[in-house]
Amino acid sequence: MAAQGETGNLFRRRVHYIVPAGGLALDGSGWIDSSRRFFLPVHALSRVFRGKFSEQLRELFQQDRLRFHGSLEQLASPGAFSNFLRQLFRQDWVVYAKPPFGGAEHVLNYLARYTHRVAISNHRLVGFENDRVSFRWRDYAHGGKKKVMTVSAHEFLRRFLLHVLPGGLVRIRHFGLFANRRRSAALERCRALLGMVAAVDPPEPPNLRCPACSGIMLVVERLTRGQLYFHPSLFPAEPGRYSVDSS
Repeated sequence: MAAQGETGNLFRRRVHYIVPAGGLALDGSGWIDSSRRFFLPVHALSRVFRGKFSEQLRELFQQDRLRFHGSLEQLASPGAFSNFLRQLFRQDWVVYAKPPFGGAEHVLNYLARYTHRVAISNHRLVGFENDRVSFRWRDYAHGGKKKVMTVSAHEFLRRFLLHVLPGGLVRIRHFGLFANRRRSAALERCRALLGMVAAVDPPEPPNLRCPACSGIMLVVERLTRGQLYFHPSLFPAEPGRYSVDSS
């Protein structure tokens, strides 16, 4: 789910959900499939998400648990914050839902790029001059055209730190079948009902260790005997320098 906003003011944030197309019956006696024609009411879901998100923001503000810095300090007053919430309700919040092209594995690989990377990658940084940072961004409101934005170093750091999670807040949470307390038993029950076998990770290849320092070696390239014979430069200058201690 993505809450639309002005990319010029904030780095775009997204909340991603992975939802199984079905679930266990309340008594655990069977598996209930979702309809193959219909999964979720997208427009209703977007309005519910907008309402829940805004209500939680209002509660945090009333409990004095929100802090405003930089250009957002103007929202610290109750009147300005209430006006900000009204503006949220004037905008359509987008829930993007469609069948995955490559199946479940493709979806997981796609989301892994979001959950295991920083807010902005190095290749998007264009320059740093006179305490101002320039970076590339994609304007989805105009066909996804790539543009360059320049902001002060202070503003850039402020936006970047918006993506640093507060203490105690985890990046990935599991609910329902995948909740930590019941995951093993619930998934085992699902597999039994669906007649599936748990996937087994392939065994890791044995580590190759350097005979000199005993450090783990990485295989960069494999050479045949003929390649070694016709390229004597591949041999070390002092072949007898390193030896394997077989004792």
